[in-house]
Amino acid sequence: MSNNEVIVVTGAAGFIGSYLTGYLNSYGFEQLILVDDFSNELKSPNLAGKRFIQKIHREQFFDWQLSNPGIVKYIFHLGARTDTTEMDYAVHKKWNLDYSKLIWETCTENNIPLVYASSAATYGNGEWGYSDNHSIVPKLHPLNPYGVSKNEFDIWALAQKTAPPFWAGLKFFNVFGPNEYHKGRMASVIFHAYNQIKEKGEVKLFRSHNPDYKDGEQIRDFIYVKDVASICLWLMQHQPANGLYNTGTGKARTFKDLVNAIFHTLHLPEHIQYIDTPIDIRDKYQYFTEADMHKLHAAGYNQPFYSLEDGVKEYVSGYLAKGAYY
Repeated sequence: MSNNEVIVVTGAAGFIGSYLTGYLNSYGFEQLILVDDFSNELKSPNLAGKRFIQKIHREQFFDWQLSNPGIVKYIFHLGARTDTTEMDYAVHKKWNLDYSKLIWETCTENNIPLVYASSAATYGNGEWGYSDNHSIVPKLHPLNPYGVSKNEFDIWALAQKTAPPFWAGLKFFNVFGPNEYHKGRMASVIFHAYNQIKEKGEVKLFRSHNPDYKDGEQIRDFIYVKDVASICLWLMQHQPANGLYNTGTGKARTFKDLVNAIFHTLHLPEHIQYIDTPIDIRDKYQYFTEADMHKLHAAGYNQPFYSLEDGVKEYVSGYLAKGAYY
């Protein structure tokens, strides 16, 4: 990848998209086309100070591409409807499946390498494990319409006879880090826990409704957003085998570990209160996720991941405590 080549980032005003934009800037990539619905004012600070050529509304991107053939050299497609509590599948189908197909076809027709966001939500309850092996993709049973839409696109992509010159679908696990102020209920547990601690000195965590797990010992693979951006850039630069790649740390940790890391960073005593998991998500709740990272490591990615404690410390001290953006 040359610093002079034009790169498109979709979902650029969002959490991971805006972080990736800043991360690309830090490596000298400034010929960026940012694609999103830029009407949400809460997202505006995510792009403050970022360097790019142009912002294009997501509805207008394909017309722009047709009018500017040959300009775009790479696409990071991170734009999606990410609200896991949105139960209208039509909404997810429009943005996570149909729009992604258009991105794929644009990349295929114009010979543009593509890295896109899939999700660990595709794994559902983990009946088939958490391996990014392509053979299990059609068997997966996501727990909500968001996960279904992401898995449907993975299935579609794997079935295509024509494809971009390089493509990778990244199954993001529990990503946390700066630039998620706008996400409300969908922000990471770390974001919400930090604010609860600052306000009341305690954290509310969901009680376990599964006899196999104690309260607070539900387990997730938490990955710091900086590691996600590192993986995105590495894949585009090295372009290993096409396919799906898990994007986690491979080391699951409990929610209790997570909030205790926040208390420790803030030099405060640990104080956790357990509350019932809301009825609307209780039967769709994942109690365990852990990325099998063998494929990405075998492809050559060997950068160490942030530990949960180090990621929490950087996020809390460097950003949340200051109200800062990356």
